[in-house]
Amino acid sequence: MRWRCGAAPAGARSWSVAEAIDYFVDVGGLPRLSVLCGYVAARVSGRRRLTALTRLSGMSAYLAAVAWPYANGPRHIGHVSGFGIPSDVFARYMRMAGHDVLMVSGTDEHGTPILVEAEREGVTPRELADRYNRIIAEDLVALGLSYDLFTRTTTRNHYAVAQEIFRTAHRNGYMIEQTTRGAISPSTGRTLPDRYIEGTCPICGYDGARGDQCDNCGNQLDPVDLINPRSRINGEKPEFVETQHFFLDLPALATPLGEWLKSRTDWRPNVLKFSLNLLDDIRPRAMTRDIDWGIPVPLPGWEDNPNKRLYVWFDAVIGYLSASIEWARRFGDSPDAWKRWWAKDSGAKSYYFMGKDNITFHSQIWPAELLAYNGEGDKGGEPGKFGKLALPTEVVSSEYLTMEGKKFSSSRRVVIYVRDFLSRYDADALRYFVAVAGPETTDTDFTWAEFLRRNNDELVAGWGNLVHRSISMAAKNFGAIPPAGELTEADRALLASAKAAFVKVGELIEHHRLKAAIGEAMRVVAEANKYFSEQTPWKLKEDRERLGTILHVALQVVSDCNTLLTPFLPHSAQKIYELLGGTGIHAPMPELREVSDLDGGPDYPIITGNYKVGARWESVPIEVGRPLKPPTPVFRKLDESIVEEELARLEGSSS
Repeated sequence: MRWRCGAAPAGARSWSVAEAIDYFVDVGGLPRLSVLCGYVAARVSGRRRLTALTRLSGMSAYLAAVAWPYANGPRHIGHVSGFGIPSDVFARYMRMAGHDVLMVSGTDEHGTPILVEAEREGVTPRELADRYNRIIAEDLVALGLSYDLFTRTTTRNHYAVAQEIFRTAHRNGYMIEQTTRGAISPSTGRTLPDRYIEGTCPICGYDGARGDQCDNCGNQLDPVDLINPRSRINGEKPEFVETQHFFLDLPALATPLGEWLKSRTDWRPNVLKFSLNLLDDIRPRAMTRDIDWGIPVPLPGWEDNPNKRLYVWFDAVIGYLSASIEWARRFGDSPDAWKRWWAKDSGAKSYYFMGKDNITFHSQIWPAELLAYNGEGDKGGEPGKFGKLALPTEVVSSEYLTMEGKKFSSSRRVVIYVRDFLSRYDADALRYFVAVAGPETTDTDFTWAEFLRRNNDELVAGWGNLVHRSISMAAKNFGAIPPAGELTEADRALLASAKAAFVKVGELIEHHRLKAAIGEAMRVVAEANKYFSEQTPWKLKEDRERLGTILHVALQVVSDCNTLLTPFLPHSAQKIYELLGGTGIHAPMPELREVSDLDGGPDYPIITGNYKVGARWESVPIEVGRPLKPPTPVFRKLDESIVEEELARLEGSSS
């Protein structure tokens, strides 16, 4: 079909829909596309109309699946540098670009560590989980992480979804029952999880390998394989006893798992290499545990056994699906709204954000669970009531954030908890540091000296200075945004550079290159500061037209840079938007909301929010005549004394 459009470029007699889309995207982005949507709506009907309009709007479905923080204590800044800030930058950008985003997570609340900590404190596992679920949720809200739903694994909805995945995988033949040797604590009689056993790796000799894998060589292990195994809880040697468990038959899923992994060509190289190496030593993996805290095994003869539960790492990764289903039940247009992001044939893309210690569970265990549920392994099978589910598009793993040369460790008190950090410093200061210097592809050392430098020299002296001097001079001399007169080559060059950055910064965020993305935005900030200094507007009080033009250009670039930095620095972006005379919501924020369990369980807090409002990913012309007031500083300059103070605080906590 070809059709005529009055907005067609000169010489174009008629366009196909595809040609029209390409033209309008190239020349005008979303605002011009809205014009084209009107033409399509008038010319195309039915399913073709829906398809055309979806393509025109550029609205694709993106799932931001964020690693589930474990609820045995508060989370530290090393945690959020891996799962929290990178996922929020991505989700915020994708929403601003016009896409349909679902960002989900929650607290992971089963497993032995919860039991151990609850016993130490003299409370029940549920009481402990309740306490830290709330603390973690409050901290993530304060950081500005824009979850569509942040929930927990102790909901009845999650129990039902996890049991459905297990039951179907078992029916398809991928949950096999085996006798194995499980590790028991001699002093308590309690099962020790694989990750709570350390020893020497039998393959590479690394002393400090865990019972599930060696972080040094990357090989999968069993606790019984370790040389000189010891409990991480109390240092005692574990006792190994025979027990019955269900194992996920990974060898029967190895072919489709390998095909999927080998088709992933644009992952971070370190993540893909690690994931592919897992295929070299693939074996059945235990999916149940001898423990009384967790989800019952949904099979006859097992479900009533109080000491058999689903393995915490089996059920935790299912949380991405169960949280999506809960979101649909609470907020979706229908209870099946979650399928837009999960149905295998939906065309949606899914990105999983975490630290590198969780790669195995997201590039091997979770995809294998999905394949087993779909019936797509060597044994065949049929999917359950959810239908065929999509495998991850990408596992976006970050490396470790260390602390003054030491690995973050709550047990060793080498730690900066998110709550403590935010009690003394701004959320955007941390978000900026993680974005510009975080552990994207290599381990990164957080030092207080570097944090101070980044904050003072870049946020305050760079971005904050541009905002302050542009707005203050315009407010003082005009009281409003002045009009632009005739533009010089320098004016046009700066405006063009800022506008062009939307494409480049957007592409970098899409590919999870946050350092390069925020670096590109800050490059425009540096260009604008240089322009301001070279144009010397403070010397042009007598030349009102030229003074107004320079300030108009500067304010337009401030507005553009603020939009470019909004995914990274949402708190300050809202403030700067208002300093420019804007009203309403520019950067929507999450909220903590108390809810009832949908299926009759106890009440609990969730994180959610309305993210359909706010800025779009485009340059918006500033409004001439909009009143301006003298600005207040957006960022806080930190005193150099904080370095010694924080180092002393760290030394005191670790001694």
